[in-house]
Amino acid sequence: MTDNIPLQPVRQKKRMDSKHRSGCCECMRCCGRRDPRPRTVWLGHPEKRDQRYPRNVINNQKYNFFTFLPGVLFNQFKYFFNLYFLLLACSQFVPEMRLGALYTYWVPLGFVLAVTIIREAVEEIRCYTRDKEVNSQIYSKLTARGTVKVKSSSIQVGDLIIVEKNQRVPADMIFLRTSEKNGSCFLRTDQLDGETDWKLRLPVACTQRLPTASDLLQIRSYVYAEEPNIDIHNFVGTFTREDSDPPVNESLSIENTLWASTVIASGTVVGVVLYTGRELRSVMNTSNPRSKIGLFDLEVNCLTKILFGALVVVSLVMVALQHFAGRWYLQIIRFLLLFSNIIPISLRVNLDMGKIVYSWMIRRDSKIPGTVVRSSTIPEQLGRISYLLTDKTGTLTQNEMVFKRLHLGTVAYGLDSMDEVQSHIFSIYTQSQDPPALKGPTLATKVRKTMSSRVHEAVKAIALCHNVTPVYESNGVTDQAEAERHYEDSCRVYQASSPDEVALVQWTESVGLTLVGRDQSSMQLRTPGGQILNFTILQIFPFTYESKRMGIIVRDESTGEITFYMKGADVVMAGIVQYNDWLEEECGNMAREGLRVLVVAKKSLTEEQYQDFEARYVQAKLSVHDRSLKVATVIESLEMEMELLCLTGVEDQLQMDVRPTLETLRNAGIKVWMLTGDKLETATCTAKNAHLVTRTQDIHIFRLVTNRGEAHLELNAFRRKHDCALVISGDSLEVCLKYYEYEFMELACQCPAVICCRCAPTQKAQIVRLLQERTGKLTCAVGDGGNDVSMIQEADCGVGVEGKEGKQASLAADFSITQFKHLGRLLMVHGRNSYKRSAALSQFVIHRSLCISTMQAVFSSVFYFASVPLYQGFLIIGYSTIYTMFPVFSLVLDKDVKSEVAMLYPELYKDLLKGRPLSYKTFLIWVLISIYQGSIIMYGALLLFESEFVHIVAISFTSLILTELLMVALTIQTWHWLMIVAELLSLSCYIASLVFLHEFIDVYFIATLSFLWKVTVITLVSCLPLYVLKYLRRRFSPPSYSKLTS
Repeated sequence: MTDNIPLQPVRQKKRMDSKHRSGCCECMRCCGRRDPRPRTVWLGHPEKRDQRYPRNVINNQKYNFFTFLPGVLFNQFKYFFNLYFLLLACSQFVPEMRLGALYTYWVPLGFVLAVTIIREAVEEIRCYTRDKEVNSQIYSKLTARGTVKVKSSSIQVGDLIIVEKNQRVPADMIFLRTSEKNGSCFLRTDQLDGETDWKLRLPVACTQRLPTASDLLQIRSYVYAEEPNIDIHNFVGTFTREDSDPPVNESLSIENTLWASTVIASGTVVGVVLYTGRELRSVMNTSNPRSKIGLFDLEVNCLTKILFGALVVVSLVMVALQHFAGRWYLQIIRFLLLFSNIIPISLRVNLDMGKIVYSWMIRRDSKIPGTVVRSSTIPEQLGRISYLLTDKTGTLTQNEMVFKRLHLGTVAYGLDSMDEVQSHIFSIYTQSQDPPALKGPTLATKVRKTMSSRVHEAVKAIALCHNVTPVYESNGVTDQAEAERHYEDSCRVYQASSPDEVALVQWTESVGLTLVGRDQSSMQLRTPGGQILNFTILQIFPFTYESKRMGIIVRDESTGEITFYMKGADVVMAGIVQYNDWLEEECGNMAREGLRVLVVAKKSLTEEQYQDFEARYVQAKLSVHDRSLKVATVIESLEMEMELLCLTGVEDQLQMDVRPTLETLRNAGIKVWMLTGDKLETATCTAKNAHLVTRTQDIHIFRLVTNRGEAHLELNAFRRKHDCALVISGDSLEVCLKYYEYEFMELACQCPAVICCRCAPTQKAQIVRLLQERTGKLTCAVGDGGNDVSMIQEADCGVGVEGKEGKQASLAADFSITQFKHLGRLLMVHGRNSYKRSAALSQFVIHRSLCISTMQAVFSSVFYFASVPLYQGFLIIGYSTIYTMFPVFSLVLDKDVKSEVAMLYPELYKDLLKGRPLSYKTFLIWVLISIYQGSIIMYGALLLFESEFVHIVAISFTSLILTELLMVALTIQTWHWLMIVAELLSLSCYIASLVFLHEFIDVYFIATLSFLWKVTVITLVSCLPLYVLKYLRRRFSPPSYSKLTS
């Protein structure tokens, strides 16, 4: 985010970057591609290349036409259980192992594979369509024959490409010319770095001066550029024109670049293509996030492994009871096939379809509009979050800045006294126009003048030291050109890369000094009297996370004075300004009020001083090696003994309903950690405002530590505190994690809240990773900016807030919300329901399979351990599909309490953190129920049948279907009309299909009264005890939610 000021890189950063790069390099080596090298690109001559470059094709597909089927099948069968079912199905081609019709094994497997292949195919087709659309976009290319149209995929390194306003930049280019009068253009970069504010870009001065664009082909010139890399915020290169006398050399930086995936926001531009295809900055930054597998899925996998163990044991016991007679090894395989139902093949399909339903419910919830589910594989994770890690600016706060305070050391102006500032500014500009004779030399006017001039200097510095550009748009009455000519207030909007800067410039406008115009080399301010002040911009030093400051050198056109203005964070500015005794104290005071503080300073330069600086600066900018270091050294030579003008305080207001949401999360047993790049005091103040720290809790501010000894002492001091929120800076955190990782995490995890300030993006991800490793609990990360992406991707559950800083976080997240307050409902209602429903669904599918396997075991035991299937053909397929699928799947609509109750009593969520809905205990209970019911049905059928084997099949299968339908009814807590439809539909399907099942069931026998009473008795004996037990349990030991629903 724009306020996040990272510290020096943390240990992980280098590792992560090298991982990206080594990944790229390994890929290139294995594909026979050489390592990327610096390049020389001749303007308009792609044939003059010194190496081979990749085609400019965007390809986001996982497979191509030939690899699709093998790739999808490999990804399915690399999992043990899918491979197990494939081997089962293949074994049926061996006559000695065949147990029934081939389709009984191949149809279920084919169905599961078909669902997966169709899903993958749809995703691939969507991907292909999106890629084709991007690759087929038409652009204009400058050639010797004039302008020709080319597809994006046909663009080569060295081509001169014309990009119109609102058109996507097709490749990484150097900006050569613009149609804008001010000689610059704006870029929208939200698809590249997540920031919605426009960026200013400057063309190469030499090519901008050419009369027409076609002259670019008449000159001999080239660009020397660094090798392709992933850094979107920096670029090193030089532009050389050989046919001029003397040859022209210009340094190129990030300001001269147009990266692919950005959009031109103003004018028409011409650029020369530098990088294409896989060497594009945007492509190199697209790392595949780790594939998240939910804890719930891992638990279900664990249960299926137990079931596999049970399958092997039962098969061995059956063969052992035969005393390993004859070809016993074949018998083992036959029994493994016979009891293969123990592991339900439909479990994975049911759970995947359930996840799709939960995702649909989240999207359709009118209480949380605009919520998007980007990862439909982990909705159950939302129901078991123990730690929530949140960003501050734009997530807890609105990222809407309001100017609150101007501090001059001896006097401070708040919102209520801004009219005084206005009168000071007014008096300066009206007095300067009065005749000198009218100015009386009294002491009072001298004092007043001194204060007025101090205020004026501060306001002027704020109005000049920024990267804001006023843009004029037509408002229906005035057109754009006229508005620009007359500086029409109603048509003006400010564009900048930081909302803080816009707030400062809007404030100077409100007190009388208005920024009305700006281009590459000049700036215009309007005084309260309507006079236009012209300033020439000599140099500008943009804000970076490393420098934490920005500066500008301007010349006042009316007086010729050259002034160097600078503003930045107090940490760095304290060492740059002249000694004073109030800066540190007042910065602390303002930060404690929750204001974001900037220190503003100036330095007057003589013409000689400036000329000397410019010569050294230009020389440093032309160097190709260690350019940034040399440039920084030259700038630092100016940054000494600057005159401190003022402090500014800007407030970022809290988002709506942040306090009740955080209280809900706290009551649900979720610990909230705030990770921000902001100042310690501001972060602490926001934490108090948002009630992240309650009024009764103490706050322990972890002292700044730099070595092992200091960290040891501070940790011991912190250990003595109880129920105390921790505030720690990124520097101290780095030292603690280096020497005392285990001890620090142990203490931090006991805190009710933790606030980490001055946090770098990689540190945020590191904290998430440590929490997962140390606690084993589930984490959820919430953020809104590009700097939150690493934290969001590292967490078990990433939630992106669509905010002022663009969509990068929201696109990288598993779930995307529009406001922080929606998080409460997402976790308390949808997370809780998804987890409880999936737990019930998975255990019921396992119960369904264990029932029929128990019946098979009893049947084989009674008939001398014969490996003969009890049910054959369609019966075995129909059982787990049309006869029971709909009622069992309807459990995804079940809920124990209404959503309003779940929101009102977040304590219900706390129960889920222990993982009780799906545990070894509940699994064992369902296994015992399955064994009881399977045994009762089979023994009942064997006891009550009279003559033919077909009658056993009819009685037992009908009882089994009815038992399953009754068990679904027993499990349901809140009936939905679709559940009733599913029950009746399944029963109807079974009764209707009996007519066609004469091969397996005696149709005349099922019409007799004897059949009906036998089935009724068996079903009642298998289900009635469970209904009685459920009633007694609810009567004498009710679950917590039942007290709220009664």
